[in-house]
Amino acid sequence: MAFAVEEINNSSELLPNLTLGYSLYDNCATLGIGFSAALSMASAQTESFVLQKNCTGIPPVIGIVGDPFSTFSIAISNVLGLFQLPIVSYFATCSCLSDRQMFPSFFRTIPSDVFQVHAVIQILKHFSWTWVGLLVSDDDYGLHVARSFQTDFAQTGEGCLAYTEILPWGYDRDIYSKIVDVIKSSSAKVVIVFAHQMHMIQLMTEVVKQHVRGLQWISSEAWTCVEGLQTHEFMPYLSGTLGIAIRRGEMPGFQRFLLSINPKENYIKKDMVHQFWEHTFECRFPPAPAGWTEAGGALCNGHEDLQNIDTEFLDVSNLRPEYNIYKAVYALVHALDDLLHCEPGRGPFPGTSCATLHTLEPWQLLYYLERVHFRTQFGDEVSFDENGDALPIYDIMNWQWLPNGQTKVVKVGEFKKSALQEERIILYEHKILWNMQFAKSPQSLCSESCPPGTRMARQRGQPVCCFDCIACSEGTFSNFSDSMECHVCPEDFWSSPARDQCVPKKTEFLSYHEPLGICLTTASLLGAFICAIVFGIFTYHRSTPLVKANNSEMSFLLLVSLKLCFLCSLLFIGRPRLWTCQLRHAAFGISFVLCVSCILVKTMVVLAVFKASKPGGGTTLKWFGALQQRGTVFALTSVQAVICVAWLVSASPAPHKNIKYHNDKIIYECVVGSTMGFAVLLGYIGLLALLSFMLAFLARNLPDNFNEAKFITFSMLIFCAVWVAFVPAYVNSPGKYADAVEVFAILASSFGLLVALFGPKCYIILLRPERNTKKGIMNRSNTKPTIEMSCVILHLILCSFLYLDMVTSLSTCQLRKEFILNSLHQAGDVVLGGLFEVHYTAMFPNRSFTSEPQPPVCLGFDILGFRHASTMAFTVDEINRRSDLLPNLTLGYSLFDNCGALVIGLSSALAAAGGQKQQYVLQENCTAPPPVIAIVGDHYSTFSIAISDVFGLYRMPIVSYFATCSCLSNRQKFPSFFRTIPSDAFQVHSMIQILKHFGWTWVGLLVSDDDYGLHVAQSFQSDLPEVGGGCLAYTETLPWDSNPEELKRIVHVIKTSTARVVIAFAHEIHMINLLEEVVRQNVVGLQWMASETWTTASVLQTPSLIPYLAGTIGIAIRRGEIPGLKDFLSNIKPEAYSNRHNMVNQFWEHTFECRFAPAPAEWTEAGGAFCTGHEDLQNIDTEFLDVSNLRPEYNVYKAVYALAHALDQLLRCEPGRGPFPGNSCATLHTLEPWQLVHYLQKVNFSTSFGDQVSFDENGNVLPIYDIMNWKWLPNGEIYIQNIGEVKKSSAEEAYRIHENKIFWNFENKQPPQSLCSESCPSGTRMARQRGQPMCCFDCIVCSEGTFSNSSDSMECHVCPEDFWSSPARDQCVPKKTEFLSYHEPLGICLTTASLLGAFICAVVFGIFTYHRSTPLVKANNSEMSFLLLVSLKLCFLCSLLFIGRPRLWTCQLRHAAFGISFVLCVSCILVKTMVVLAVFKASKPGGGAILKWFGILQQRGTVFTLTCIQAVICIIWLMTASPAPHKNTDYYNDKIIYECVVGSTAWFIVLLGYICFLALLSFMLAFLARNLPDNFNEAKFITFSMLIFCAVWVAFVPAYVNSPGKYADAVEVFAILASSFGLLVALFGPKCYIILFRPERNTKKGILNQSLSKSTKQRYS
Repeated sequence: MAFAVEEINNSSELLPNLTLGYSLYDNCATLGIGFSAALSMASAQTESFVLQKNCTGIPPVIGIVGDPFSTFSIAISNVLGLFQLPIVSYFATCSCLSDRQMFPSFFRTIPSDVFQVHAVIQILKHFSWTWVGLLVSDDDYGLHVARSFQTDFAQTGEGCLAYTEILPWGYDRDIYSKIVDVIKSSSAKVVIVFAHQMHMIQLMTEVVKQHVRGLQWISSEAWTCVEGLQTHEFMPYLSGTLGIAIRRGEMPGFQRFLLSINPKENYIKKDMVHQFWEHTFECRFPPAPAGWTEAGGALCNGHEDLQNIDTEFLDVSNLRPEYNIYKAVYALVHALDDLLHCEPGRGPFPGTSCATLHTLEPWQLLYYLERVHFRTQFGDEVSFDENGDALPIYDIMNWQWLPNGQTKVVKVGEFKKSALQEERIILYEHKILWNMQFAKSPQSLCSESCPPGTRMARQRGQPVCCFDCIACSEGTFSNFSDSMECHVCPEDFWSSPARDQCVPKKTEFLSYHEPLGICLTTASLLGAFICAIVFGIFTYHRSTPLVKANNSEMSFLLLVSLKLCFLCSLLFIGRPRLWTCQLRHAAFGISFVLCVSCILVKTMVVLAVFKASKPGGGTTLKWFGALQQRGTVFALTSVQAVICVAWLVSASPAPHKNIKYHNDKIIYECVVGSTMGFAVLLGYIGLLALLSFMLAFLARNLPDNFNEAKFITFSMLIFCAVWVAFVPAYVNSPGKYADAVEVFAILASSFGLLVALFGPKCYIILLRPERNTKKGIMNRSNTKPTIEMSCVILHLILCSFLYLDMVTSLSTCQLRKEFILNSLHQAGDVVLGGLFEVHYTAMFPNRSFTSEPQPPVCLGFDILGFRHASTMAFTVDEINRRSDLLPNLTLGYSLFDNCGALVIGLSSALAAAGGQKQQYVLQENCTAPPPVIAIVGDHYSTFSIAISDVFGLYRMPIVSYFATCSCLSNRQKFPSFFRTIPSDAFQVHSMIQILKHFGWTWVGLLVSDDDYGLHVAQSFQSDLPEVGGGCLAYTETLPWDSNPEELKRIVHVIKTSTARVVIAFAHEIHMINLLEEVVRQNVVGLQWMASETWTTASVLQTPSLIPYLAGTIGIAIRRGEIPGLKDFLSNIKPEAYSNRHNMVNQFWEHTFECRFAPAPAEWTEAGGAFCTGHEDLQNIDTEFLDVSNLRPEYNVYKAVYALAHALDQLLRCEPGRGPFPGNSCATLHTLEPWQLVHYLQKVNFSTSFGDQVSFDENGNVLPIYDIMNWKWLPNGEIYIQNIGEVKKSSAEEAYRIHENKIFWNFENKQPPQSLCSESCPSGTRMARQRGQPMCCFDCIVCSEGTFSNSSDSMECHVCPEDFWSSPARDQCVPKKTEFLSYHEPLGICLTTASLLGAFICAVVFGIFTYHRSTPLVKANNSEMSFLLLVSLKLCFLCSLLFIGRPRLWTCQLRHAAFGISFVLCVSCILVKTMVVLAVFKASKPGGGAILKWFGILQQRGTVFTLTCIQAVICIIWLMTASPAPHKNTDYYNDKIIYECVVGSTAWFIVLLGYICFLALLSFMLAFLARNLPDNFNEAKFITFSMLIFCAVWVAFVPAYVNSPGKYADAVEVFAILASSFGLLVALFGPKCYIILFRPERNTKKGILNQSLSKSTKQRYS
């Protein structure tokens, strides 16, 4: 600053012919010293000063550059702003200093903290640091930053504060240790510090001590460029620091000036230069302190050379605060220069006058300072906006610790805002050198970002940045990071595996493009092609006997129908459409009926012809002519057509998107519409097929020359076997597999019919034409083509189509200015000051600084405020009348009106403390009323803070009766502040208790725009979520002035909010303005909660407001009683007071609506009444005389008595036993304010009302509040009733409320609900709404398989493995279990069938045993028959192992028992067949020797050997990969399917394959031996039984593969039973029939006579 002044003095452009001087003071980083220095500069340091050309002393300053601390600047500006003295700070950044009404003369050349906070937030956002710690200094600078961070950081939604810690000014190791512990234990890796150098040194000392590394520090401008922190001790911890730095500048010649500084120069005040010299050269100027020379200390001579010493003092490479000082000095000089260059007659002041140097007033300089606009030599533009702020710009710096141990602070970016542009950050990341522990930008997250595919689940009780990432459930997705919810995919979409998008669900239908569809299509077309070929063959050979002899017309029609059958299967392939769904079953049904009816007619014709060949049977043929055959086919087919039409008309099949089987797959299928219609269609086909089979079976043994009944029998057997197997396979096949099974059945049955009926004929026509003659046909015997073998091969080929892939913080003076104030005085030996709100608002004049600013005009007389002041006057009067308190001493008072304005309140306090005369000297004979020794007041917290900031420096006691801000409990900042009203901290806590009591978790908060309101808002924002579990729907600040637009906006917010409870911490003036707008917008249905400032305010109890405020619940100050007060108030008269600004006169004029003479001209002209002073207060209705509800008045009463008791104890001090140095006492004439503070701290007395008064260590009384309720009486008035109290003693806190007394202003007379979201019931979870407080959430129903069993659950918990969520999702219930049970109908039926089969085997066994000696039993290898019956019984019984809950032993045993039993059975059949062949061969000449290989022993050995092979297979399977029980949840999430997994599919295939191998071998052998003589041949029965066996097990494969859960077991049991019954019936049915019903044939002769041709009989006889 000295350099800038010297540079200006050397300049001819600025202030020519005028020398600029300076007075520089050291604030010693102490508010008291800084404030004293400012007062010294403003009022000079000599006994008297007269401004003239010849100065007798240093003139007062015209402007101040400073202070660097925000708190100091606030205090100084609060006072010096009253005198409009310009202050230009170079380092005070608190955003609060931008308030032009509070700080009208404050300017700064450093940006506001608002901008710095934005800059830091942008850095955090740039590096995605969302979880950070905040450390702030305990002053306004730090606390305002903390408030800004807590609001701005959260509102941006970019991050959260892990902790906020306040760094104390004094070094308290315990506090710093605790703070470092918090840093150390936090997961936040980024620490932001808004503090000063001394705080950082103390903090880093503790950080080093605890060795806390791995942190990324972010510095504020206060310490970014501080070299005192760039030490080898700290840099391992601070390297990599990113900081906000003031704009760097250059000042040419500055280093040369610094080098020229020398203590020998003619400095007016050498203190600072001397101290710098002694510090730099480590010497002392004489006279040196005692002991310095003795200790060898050097003496300074002033000739030391600064150039020979390494000092950062001379480093001008990084001028930042210095550059701001430079600009501040130049700004003041430019303003002064503009002022002095004013041309008379063209000036801005009254009469277009100009200011002169000798008549200069500070406010005149302000006019020009506001308009300053210039550029520095460095090129920077300097100007101030309407708030006194400069355009903001910051450098972003990085602390780099180089390998050589040096430290560099490098610019890595900048952050700025211009008049035209938005905020903009530029960062050069490649220049940043991170801490050695970080190779790159560190991460600082409470929780890692949730990637797409997950959702954020907030952790209860934690900030919004702390959450868990929950994977989206199936069918839901989130397609961006940090999604709050997983969204349900549209119906035809499903979540991708990563759950980050919805993809179209896979579609499944039997397609022409997949292998299965291709195979089936090929088979269908092949079948149709074969039909066409056969049709051509038959057409070509239509005249041959074979074609003609087999009903050629029906054959041709049958071929056409078979071709239609093959082609109709194509309708089942491809995506289902309405027409295909409607046509497929109709075409299938009609085609098959046409086919079967042709076969039926052919069979009937065969029977008719045979019958006609007998004598007298000729007439039969007339019923079976060509016309009748066509008619029959048409009639039978028409019936099916009618069924189809009726079905299509009543409940037509339609395409359907099925999502039941697979959530991620759409199965396109045709629903049949009517199951009954489908069943009738199939049943009709089955009926005709059975009828054809029966007729053909009866005609199988007719003569071959005109009989195809055997072929029809075989074809119908295949047809029936296929469609019987189709039913379970179709029912248990999902999706396309059901279509595939149906197509398979269509093709299999169609091929069966085609091959069985037309295969032999085509064989003869094409390959054996010699037999296609009448003679050949007549001589045909037993050399038939191998039809049965062809059928089996056909089944095996078509089975291969079903392999599928299934794919999830003076003694003498001269008045600078006399304030014109409303006041009330009473002289006394000792005077107490009082500050009261007698007027509730003030009107400020226009501050354009073109004329001397006029004082504000007080408006709105406040009756209750005057009663508060009168109460103090009464209390002083009462004390003066007492003999036990302050005897022989008269108390006086000076009461002032603050008019609800800080400027007036502070002026009043200064007037009270300094007096109102031009000069005052403290002596026994006072020349003026003495200054006050203490002040009672102020009413407002903000005013108390400002006054205490100043008067605390002098330790003047201040006892407030109404200032509740919790910040005033800070004893370090406000050492002489006391109060008789509880702190807001307790009031906020009380409010939260009420909210909690009624369950109000969603509330609005309205606060006044002052410290009272803002600290309450801060407390609510931090305490409400933690203590009450609630949230603020909105926080609005009520303006002091009546701003209609702002009030309209606030009421609109209230009106549109869902919060039904509104808390208002504001003053009466705020509430009046607000409620006028509430009435205007008719906002009803709200529950108001009042703070102590307006709970009992009668001014609000008006008829227009009662409908809105009735039911209000409020916190009220403790009510008291003051005897004699009403009489005192009634006797107040204006005669005793003469001052026009006297409060009594103003009260009188307001009450009686008159004016004292001389009255204003407009009053007289309007005919207004004049006051006489004799008006009677008793004759007027005024609340001034109402002493029934004394609350603030009682606090005033206690405050005055507290001061009186403290003064009384001080005056009663016994010399030699006092508390002051040397055990001295204070006297009235030597009284210092701090001495009274000592006694005030120890005050302890009781009032006449019985209340004890004492102060704790923070100057607070023990808190107690009444809880009040505004009751709306029937007469329309409001009665404020006490409904409870909340108080705190030294031991505990007590809360009491009487709900039955409360008046609710709602129709139901019940407390309202005020919730952002209704409580989430059990079965749901809370999902926080993005950007909303934690009380706002949606209740999301728990997904399947998860549950929540408590209200407001944050998460749905996954049920244990064997449990599933109940339908209400409020508990887990055991999953349903599914297995083939003995207790369900299906299990019962299968068990019954199994036992029935075993029983039948036992019966047959008994029959055979009983008849073992008969020829029939003996002729059919009786031993193998008995063993076969035993094996069949085991087959029936082994099926029981598949029923019941699977156990390890049943799983291991079931397939082994099944495999061994069936091998035993089939091996017996194989042996029987082999024996038949051997006997036949032995009957030929030379074949006898072969029988020795088929004796009894060999038969047993063969059966044993074959069975042992299967047993070995089973043992190896059980030892290597044993089947085991398994809980399958793949099919159903809510169901456990108990099943046996086979362990090894390969071994299971080997087991089945071995059985099939033996079965095929038996079939082939039996087929070859089917035409051997019947007397010892059962090969035909074996052939039939093996045909059934193979058909069943071929159909089993697709049915088993496609059957889920228990149905797979049921299919296997069905196959076991069906094949077992087939074998039992086919092998033993005919024999039992003969034994039991045709015993005459059970003889050797009867057996020998069984032959179909005589030639055969003769050959064997």
